[in-house]
Amino acid sequence: MNRLSCGCYKIRLPLNLCGDPQAIADITGSADYPDISGTVQLYQTNEGVIVLAEIRGLPKAEQPCHERIFGFHIHSGMNCSGNMEDPFADAMAHYNPNDCQHPYHAGDLPPLFGNEGFALSLFLTNRFSINEVIGKTIIIHDHPDDFTTQPSGNSGQKIACGVIQRKH
Repeated sequence: MNRLSCGCYKIRLPLNLCGDPQAIADITGSADYPDISGTVQLYQTNEGVIVLAEIRGLPKAEQPCHERIFGFHIHSGMNCSGNMEDPFADAMAHYNPNDCQHPYHAGDLPPLFGNEGFALSLFLTNRFSINEVIGKTIIIHDHPDDFTTQPSGNSGQKIACGVIQRKH
């Protein structure tokens, strides 16, 4: 491997993480979860989109061996507003342009694993391009996605949201 000047390593997959992302979503918790905040950064590569999520203020486990796992999805709605029953109702359903069954929606993402209220996730996906998801929402749910139940994996309440914006 060749070391780059920014401290990253050049490997077969071009890691553009040394530069600015092409898109970003600022994540904010609902009124019931005001401590949740963070960012989801998206980097377009020839192999797909690298997604880097850094989230703080997540609910913590109340006992050992039960650290929280959270559903994590791109939704088709274009804003994070809602109502008393669902604070992010306008985020709508999972982003699913090809009308696939769950868990094959383009917006189905790997879960976030809580670590004393913090989560860090980095993965590559070819299910969408950045241009396709600009203006869509990213949602964090209070339960892990079971990757089976239709239509959304039984991932529970929406607890945080952010709109994907092109980075200028």
